[in-house]
Amino acid sequence: MSATKKTVRIGGSSGFWGDTETAPGQLVRQGGIDYLVNDYLAEVTMSIMAAQKMKNPQAGYATDFVTAVMAPLAKEIADRKIKVVTNAGGVNPQACGDAVRKACEAAGVNLKVAVVTGDDLMGKIPELRAAGITEMAGDAPLPAKIVSMNAYLGGFPIARALAEGADVVITGRCVDSAVTLGPLIHEFGWTMDDYDRLSAGTLAGHILECGAQCNGGNFTDWRLVPDYDDMGFPIAEVSADGSFVLSKPDNTGGLITTATVAEQMLYEIGDPRAYLVPDVACDFTEVRYEQLGKDRVRVSGAKGRPPTDHYKVSTTWPDGFKFASIFMLSGREAVAKGRHSAESIIKKTRRMFREKNLGDYRDVSIEVIGAEDTYGPHSHALESREVVVKIGARHDQREALSLLGREIAPMSTGGVVGMSGSFGAGRVSPQPVIRMFSCLVPKSMVPVHIEIDGKSIPMQEGARAGGFTEAQLPVEAPAAPSSASGATETVPLIALAYGRSGDKGDNANIGIFARKPEYVSILESEVTEQAMAKFFAHRIKGKVSRWRLPGIGGFNFLLREALGGGGMASIKADPLAKAFAQMALDMPVKVPAGLAKELREASTRAA
Repeated sequence: MSATKKTVRIGGSSGFWGDTETAPGQLVRQGGIDYLVNDYLAEVTMSIMAAQKMKNPQAGYATDFVTAVMAPLAKEIADRKIKVVTNAGGVNPQACGDAVRKACEAAGVNLKVAVVTGDDLMGKIPELRAAGITEMAGDAPLPAKIVSMNAYLGGFPIARALAEGADVVITGRCVDSAVTLGPLIHEFGWTMDDYDRLSAGTLAGHILECGAQCNGGNFTDWRLVPDYDDMGFPIAEVSADGSFVLSKPDNTGGLITTATVAEQMLYEIGDPRAYLVPDVACDFTEVRYEQLGKDRVRVSGAKGRPPTDHYKVSTTWPDGFKFASIFMLSGREAVAKGRHSAESIIKKTRRMFREKNLGDYRDVSIEVIGAEDTYGPHSHALESREVVVKIGARHDQREALSLLGREIAPMSTGGVVGMSGSFGAGRVSPQPVIRMFSCLVPKSMVPVHIEIDGKSIPMQEGARAGGFTEAQLPVEAPAAPSSASGATETVPLIALAYGRSGDKGDNANIGIFARKPEYVSILESEVTEQAMAKFFAHRIKGKVSRWRLPGIGGFNFLLREALGGGGMASIKADPLAKAFAQMALDMPVKVPAGLAKELREASTRAA
């Protein structure tokens, strides 16, 4: 494709395995798109797929891509000359490719399917052990038993597959944004040294990768978003310099503003000066957002540095078992009764474990939903007469947790008054705990191939190193002291800022940015690392870091060891940090008394 093409229109129709089946048809039929991209993978998803493949060699990929995208839409995709790029291959991209070819054949169309391989490193585990590969955040060696091990690949293998004439490109584990970056590399002829453009293309992919989340999904000011029942999915119209305009199909729900899009940029990132992907080290600190019209926002200003010498590798390993169950309890003193019921169940089962020589729990979590337990000391809940009690536990032995499951229902007759039964059909079964182990592997040790038309094409450039290290970045300056003088009052942070949160393993990120430029200095001095650490002291075990994003007047925080292990390993009610920003937006912030009065008056008018 000519690099002089003015723009490329890419539609993002899936943010996870299980996203709505209405999105692909909406974008294919109403979006006028050149590419349809689908992101299905997360660390949890990879471990689930690995378990499926162990039981069935033909499983281990996102079946939704075949049943909800290609089977019903293959003919329309072919007629409209839309190309499709997805990471639906999971841990078995070849099987996914075979299933897509069969779906196309059944639809009477001939689409050329390419598969990118090389991310699966299970066969290289002895070599990696010998190389002394250790955990990213420490020096722990590779786990003894590994369920899955996959490198996060980049966009250049996808671009090569498209250059070979592929209509559909299926990958295994790649970074979520690569399904968008690959087509842009192909269309515009970007090279490995085009760091600013590669960063901009990565940002376009990062905005698209969570589906409707950039179009008003999970937006702080949720009441402004129309028609959640018919959400429009995002389209990035990308120019050769990497800048893009975000839009959605006409006459669909959702909302695209500078704030909805900027919130998505902050989702699941760490240091915004170094958002690391295989092809580039992205700097999003000076990214700008411009409202061009209704549901149209222009995004520009991403910068890039050379990539690192390594691929990030996500390894999952089994570590005992976990159990979670919920039950409802009603009546006077419901909060106290619910907590007492759960504590009694744990006390009783501990005694039974001792009698059976089963050992103690490794971890127990009791959360009374309705009492705002996740808020800890910041709870505003009044005495509720109706709560849901969640018991979560980890143990080395499945038998112990099965016993716990059997002892919950008897409390409805032999326990505290008001328990109305547990939810779900029958007893909840214990599940294996799958932990994530993240490490770095030299790119030269990860051979990447494109399989198309019965041939396998090696990607020699995949071994190319970049040399970037985070040590090259300057140390962030400490928070500036407050310049406010005179009387002050406190207001909730939501009055001054938008927020979005997400997870990175056991870490939570919370991004905030000012509603008005004049609020930035208040956020700078009031919402510090220390303030965030104090507010979340009941949830986190590690340190808190803060980075500035001057382009949007914002800050990103990383809260380490905040999620009880994160993902499938966690027994907490919010293992993916989805609600952390919502909690943070209740943080009291000191402002001048005059501004507090203005904010109260504005809130009254809005109501």
